[in-house]
Amino acid sequence: MTLFKTLAFASLSAICVLPSARAAVERETFEVFVEIPTAQFYVLPVDPTLVQRDQPLDYNPVSSQLKPLRAQFDVKNVSGAIGARLDAEPFLFNGRERIDLRVTFNNQELGLTSSEVVSSTDAAPGKRVALEIAAIKAADDYAPGNYYGTVHMVFDALAPGANP
Repeated sequence: MTLFKTLAFASLSAICVLPSARAAVERETFEVFVEIPTAQFYVLPVDPTLVQRDQPLDYNPVSSQLKPLRAQFDVKNVSGAIGARLDAEPFLFNGRERIDLRVTFNNQELGLTSSEVVSSTDAAPGKRVALEIAAIKAADDYAPGNYYGTVHMVFDALAPGANP
């Protein structure tokens, strides 16, 4: 039995020394993060990449229409309703031509003045609501070009009984 153990150990040692017996090793490094909002008030996109990268409004050349951008937001305000407004007029621009945009949040169209977009009843427990950014079609077809723009939305925690 001792001879068997010696031969087995010698064979195993020889196999481990051979380069072909070693397993390939790959290492990957990536960063992870989490954003945990306050429990009292938040307005956060369900997909965080929504606000981290450009969002296309795809053009359909057959219908000459731009597909709206649709996204979901998680919202909460334990102290009252949630108000929202646009910080500037939303539009796309190619250097000469402009395409105006319509922004709706929780089915409420946003303008430059604040309005209630989530009632205190819905905001207190938290709710998932829709955002839509759509092109306003002009009388003429869209002019060719690369258009860019930014939509600036501002959300406010409204106190109970407060007007936005």
